[in-house]
Amino acid sequence: MGTSDSNERPFDEMSEFIITSLPPEATIVREGHVDAIINPYLADDDEDDGEACDDEVSFEEDAISCGGIFADETSGEDRDMTSSDGNGNPPAFSSRSVPLGGNGAAGMGGGERRDEGKIKYLQSVICAGVKYGKYLYSTGLLVFSLTLVFAAMFTDQTTMARDVHPAFAFFFFWFLIMWLAVMEGCQGCIVGLQPVDKALYAKSHPIAHKNTELAHRGDNMERFIAGRQFLVVLVVFLINMCGAPTEGVAVLNMPEIVINIFLDNGVAMIFGTIILGNLTPQINAAVCMLDFINTYFMLFTSYASFAIEASGLLHSVYLVQIVFSKITRKPMESKEPPRTAGQNILFWGRVLLSCVILGFSLTITLTALFDGYSGIWEGVPPAAGIVIFLALLCVVGIMEGMQIAAFALLNVPQEELSQHPIASANCTLVFSGKNLQSFLIGRQIFVATCMFVVARIATVSIPEGEENVFGVSDGFQNLIDTGLLGAIVLTILGSLAWRIIASLFPLAFMSNPAVYLIITTCLFLEKTGLCSAARLLAWIHKKVARFEPDEHYTGRKTEREGAGESKGFEDRQLQEAPTFEDTADFQA
Repeated sequence: MGTSDSNERPFDEMSEFIITSLPPEATIVREGHVDAIINPYLADDDEDDGEACDDEVSFEEDAISCGGIFADETSGEDRDMTSSDGNGNPPAFSSRSVPLGGNGAAGMGGGERRDEGKIKYLQSVICAGVKYGKYLYSTGLLVFSLTLVFAAMFTDQTTMARDVHPAFAFFFFWFLIMWLAVMEGCQGCIVGLQPVDKALYAKSHPIAHKNTELAHRGDNMERFIAGRQFLVVLVVFLINMCGAPTEGVAVLNMPEIVINIFLDNGVAMIFGTIILGNLTPQINAAVCMLDFINTYFMLFTSYASFAIEASGLLHSVYLVQIVFSKITRKPMESKEPPRTAGQNILFWGRVLLSCVILGFSLTITLTALFDGYSGIWEGVPPAAGIVIFLALLCVVGIMEGMQIAAFALLNVPQEELSQHPIASANCTLVFSGKNLQSFLIGRQIFVATCMFVVARIATVSIPEGEENVFGVSDGFQNLIDTGLLGAIVLTILGSLAWRIIASLFPLAFMSNPAVYLIITTCLFLEKTGLCSAARLLAWIHKKVARFEPDEHYTGRKTEREGAGESKGFEDRQLQEAPTFEDTADFQA
């Protein structure tokens, strides 16, 4: 099932590598001779002074103490912090390289140094207070949200608890959350391990090795990404069913306004899912890729993703790719030989089937909205509901595509980019200072929130005594009620198609004025600290699961240089780890 005969690749490989291995959980910087994946959740929260909080070590300080190499932000060159200038003197520092900040120690008197030290100490105290304050209130909101959801479940006031059983809804909810966490973390791991020699972890992580061998074969990576995206959307729809409250829900004697916000509007479910199912696993998957995917559940997820893609449900997205490839006259590349005549018949047959299913799914969803059988809020007119639904599809699509477009424009000369002022302003906003980390985290929050709202709108609910949609049988109506058709619409029209367009037309995509507003919203969401509890939970998860950074198993380049006996590595493992340049070549 993992070897579909499709030669089409629904994503631009360079952009997809970045979108899955960097965002939202990590960025890659140069540490010593090997790429280090730095988690934005563990990075400095303070943008003004450039210093880490009192319990965090900035990368520059770590490089000085450990003899590493870091990029001088003024000169753009790698500077060895432990080498001399040839005369026995320490190397010169740029203004951005001075460990104590400011303009360097030269010319500063003792009093000025003490004053600066006091200021830095005060800043670190404030920074730590803000950080732990975010941890505290975010964790409190998480506990409060889950309490409300479970209270509604065990009083038969959610859809699944009422229709099936409260215990089933409870355990199914946790199963879905864990599966979502696996899917959110595994994509970055599988894509991020592509440039790493598999011999380095074949013995220590046999399941991870089997997983990557399967996913990296031929065009399987693109198939995995497409199938996994559908599974993510479907799981979000099912989670929404588990916690969707019934009409008139009331729990724990809470005020009506609290019930309306957290249960009726789904804030509690959204909040819990984003922290537990999205952000927490991505934090650990960013730096512990091998340990994270070394489970049979992860392997099962890969096979399930391949099965979804092989079924043909999503093959209409290949038609989108082919059409835009013809428009742009950009050939589609493949790692597999051309399809045979039989494979072409099977491929185009599945494309046709997918188009029919997509059209039927969209028709059912829009009909339910017209007839008032959707999960949209009471009092919203059908026409307004359709507008909201289509608008949210566009918003999700823009967020899915603008990462790809923004990173694609990194290779565009500044002179050419400046001729497109809106695209230039959007790229400047994303890549300025620490905005990239904040944007990637805020984007994850925004995307997940929009998906939950779309799931609520696209879920069909036929009242008792009413005729089924288009008069279909009760069994087929029950299948529609699961949200499967809405998941198909959201995956294709709200995700995959936009990624293709963004990879082919990055300048036009980033020239959309709405992109600037979305970026600003993502930055604001990250600054609120609403999901800061993910950092604490990730730390606990890492300790309990005993995850180790990937370098613990693969070794750093400096450890593997020499006579071939460093750290007990075998001769075949003594090859250079993937450097930043190697990764860049892979992305290209």
